[in-house]
Amino acid sequence: MMDRRSLLAALAAGAGSRALAPLPAAADETATLPFGNGERPLVAYPGKRPLLQMTARPPQLETPFSVFDEGAITPNDAFFVRYHLADIPTEIDPQAFRVAVTGHVERPLDLSLAELKALPGWTEIAAVNQCSGNSRGFFEPRIAGGQLANGAMGCARWTGVPLRSVLDKAGVKAGAVQVSFGGLDGPVLPETPDFAKALPLDHARDGEVMLAWGMNGQDLPWLNGFPLRLVVPGTYGTYWVKHLNAITVLEKPFAGFWMTGAYRIPDTPCACTEPGKAPDRTVPIGRLNTRSFVTNLADGAQVKAGRVPLRGIAFDGGSGIKAVEISTDDGRTWSPARLGQDLGRYAFRAWTAEADLAPGPHVLRVRATGNDGGTQPMEPRWNPAGYMRNVVETTRVRAA
Repeated sequence: MMDRRSLLAALAAGAGSRALAPLPAAADETATLPFGNGERPLVAYPGKRPLLQMTARPPQLETPFSVFDEGAITPNDAFFVRYHLADIPTEIDPQAFRVAVTGHVERPLDLSLAELKALPGWTEIAAVNQCSGNSRGFFEPRIAGGQLANGAMGCARWTGVPLRSVLDKAGVKAGAVQVSFGGLDGPVLPETPDFAKALPLDHARDGEVMLAWGMNGQDLPWLNGFPLRLVVPGTYGTYWVKHLNAITVLEKPFAGFWMTGAYRIPDTPCACTEPGKAPDRTVPIGRLNTRSFVTNLADGAQVKAGRVPLRGIAFDGGSGIKAVEISTDDGRTWSPARLGQDLGRYAFRAWTAEADLAPGPHVLRVRATGNDGGTQPMEPRWNPAGYMRNVVETTRVRAA
């Protein structure tokens, strides 16, 4: 696979989009996800190990679920890739790159990477980035959109500078209400709305929203937003704008399509409706809800009867995981799992347990609870966009 230096050299030599084409892979290397029409090619792009390809233009790549059993931090080369628009950047000179800070500010800025890195308050935070439509392929009735299994998520250590430091340098004027963000990716057709997102000013200035140039101790991978991206801990990945080059302070709420028309959920406590029913009102999607998974056993696995080790991960929208419970009898009874190292309230929390399994079939369930009391429903909830799935997961195994 190409490393960072090789990729940049190829771009500098004029390879252009060819440098972001899939690399040669073994013939007929595919995987089948556990729902209808679930066959996916495994494709390696520069800087990435073979990942599940949902689309090629733009590249949309899902992490094979077995990766999450490698540890609570997702490796850069295995981290999922999600673009909305097909005109993605294939040439970026990090020396010439700039991010503009404009709008309702005292001092408009045009900052280089070096100037960003010279700002005080460098910070690192471990946080989960999860696509809003992660697990959409499991919705019943089925829903249009990317048919993802559970791999459109990952947890990394992000390094950068708080957005608040940049806004303070620009001087936010009185009356500002929101901050919008845009990146270097764009639409192929002029009538397609450019991808841009917005946050309320108080959220943008909370000291945790970050302009990140680093991921797990390295530069951002190209397909994960090189050289700069927005990191919004605790929120769905739609807000984590990649290849970030435009920050605009606004006097009135942002009216772009990707806030007012897309990425909206039912305005109900469960963010759900009856299957097939349109919501009466919607609001923009926001915080991650609570999720947990078994990572060391796949559904349908054969295991040796007796004491079986279990491993997994859990996370929520930022309260932190208080407890994880395991059931070996399809949810009738529960026992506590042991929580692993706490990497921070926005990160994956590893857990371990053991289950005594007699010969025969068993239905394992895993359920997490956050410090805020948030937990997971036993039955899946439905909404028309296929967002925010967080049902108590089921893993069927047979012991022999």
